[in-house]
Parts: sequence; C-alpha cells; structure tokens
Amino acid sequence: MSWKTRHRSFYYANAPEPDDIVLDPKETALLVIDVQKTYLKPKPDPVENEAWQPFFRRMDEVVIPNIRRLIEDSRERGVEVIYARIACLKNDGRDRSLSQKRPGFNYLLLPRNEDEGQIVDELAPQGDDIVVEKTTDSALTGTNLRILLANMGIRNVVATGIFTDQCVSSTVRSLSDESFNVVVVEDCCAAATMELQDRELEIINMIYCHVVNSEELLGFYTA
Repeated sequence: MSWKTRHRSFYYANAPEPDDIVLDPKETALLVIDVQKTYLKPKPDPVENEAWQPFFRRMDEVVIPNIRRLIEDSRERGVEVIYARIACLKNDGRDRSLSQKRPGFNYLLLPRNEDEGQIVDELAPQGDDIVVEKTTDSALTGTNLRILLANMGIRNVVATGIFTDQCVSSTVRSLSDESFNVVVVEDCCAAATMELQDRELEIINMIYCHVVNSEELLGFYTA
C-alpha cells in the first residue's frame, strides 16, 4: 500500500488519490522537531520506565537513524535543515505558554542553556543550521519560523520528530494554515505509543499534510 492510500480517516476513505508529490530541493526544508535529550532519559519510576520502553526502542532503532539519514541526504541535495526545540528564556519558565505550564506530561521546564534541552547528539545541528526555540507546541506559532521560511523561498516542509500527536501535529497544522506544503515522514516521528502514532497520522493525513515513509520521500525530489 502506497502513501496515497495509507492512513485514510473516515473523511477521506473514498477520496481520490492525491497527485504525485514533487519537491524542489531549493524550495524545501527538513524540519526536525523536539528530538531533545530529555525525552530519551529513563523515567525515575520503574513501572513508568517499563511502559516507555517501546518508545525508547523506536527512537533508538527507527526514528533517530532515519532522521539522521534524511539530514545527510538533505545536506547533499541542498535541502535546508532546520531544528525546533522547546526552550524557555526565563529560568523559572514563566515565559512558557499555558500548554507547557499545566500539570502532567506536557509540563516542561527546559531553560535554553541546560543540557537536557539540547538536540540529541546523533542529530546535532551543524554550521549555520537554523535552530528555533519555542515555548509553545507549534514551532510556527512560537517563533519567527514562518518569516525565515518565506525569506528563504521555502514552500515545502518535511516534518519529523516528536511527539507526533503533540508538537509535530501542532506544527503541521500551523504550517498548513499558512499554506505551506507539508509532508510528514512516518518512520521519522514517534508518539508515546504506536496506537497514538497511527491515530494521529490518520487524523492529519490529507487535510494538513501527506504522510509518507522515508523511502517514498526520497523519490519525490527533482534532483
């Protein structure tokens, strides 16, 4: 089954197949969202840590290696590589959006200079790679990313990272609302569980983005 028929929601179950995707490297950016060290740390509670093991394995064995491959390919093609990470400017985090202040999983206090908030070493930015810092779930809402993309003539954004059902989805929806063409790479992103992953991909596919895998993506480039 190809990307044209996978991850169909109720709304698009009988919709015609979309047109072929064509990506001009000069008009395309690879966006790596929130692949930060804090998310790969073992949980202090043994029961909780065990529950997170499938996510940790998927990140180590699938997501990070595949994103690294796309980064390397993007650099060779001249596709812009851009990173987004959660990072507050005030040490007490009072500059964060409400979604990051609420108690629970999404409560995040990551001052910008702390090591646990940095991009994982395997995917570390190089040279003049752009890294936008956000205190919101969406990488577009909380930064100057929209202006940067427009200034560089970017029309297409390839979205990767974590979490698919949270910051990735929020970013994808914002980009779509700003009329960017968005492609989400399913084997380069992860939610806490595969159930959440698959459900969110089904929800956003064909309305806010097209969901593809990394092998399919590489066939879309014009050069």
